Amino acid sequence: MDWNLDDQLCFLMYSNFRKISRIYQDYLDPFDLTYTQYITLIVLFEKDNQTMSEIGERLGLDSGTLTPLIKKLEKRHILKRVRGQEDERKVYIKLDDKGFKLKTDLKHVPLEMVKHYDLTIEEAKQLYHLLRKTIQPYGQ
Repeated sequence: MDWNLDDQLCFLMYSNFRKISRIYQDYLDPFDLTYTQYITLIVLFEKDNQTMSEIGERLGLDSGTLTPLIKKLEKRHILKRVRGQEDERKVYIKLDDKGFKLKTDLKHVPLEMVKHYDLTIEEAKQLYHLLRKTIQPYGQ
């Protein structure tokens, strides 16, 4: 096998992720959000009032990454941490007032992102299926 970086699937996926992240950032900058903060919010938009471990598991993030991220969003009144009523050791993360507003304000972002792909609907579905297939063995 000859070594060629452009022939490496991992490099192609990495390059696409970097490009997509830069495009996302253009849409997130007006809200002063990072991509990781954005996907954390999406998890809470799907289902509010989750534990740190539930959010971390869903995103594949450890507590060392997630805790400072949550604290920053809490400081900005986007999220709030609430102790469990039945078990005070559990901390739940909930959307705060600004978080609920962002749920509406960010609705356009996925639709805008689709415009950046030169794919037919069928190609997009196929790509989604193939990407899903590549992460399934890893529990995602």
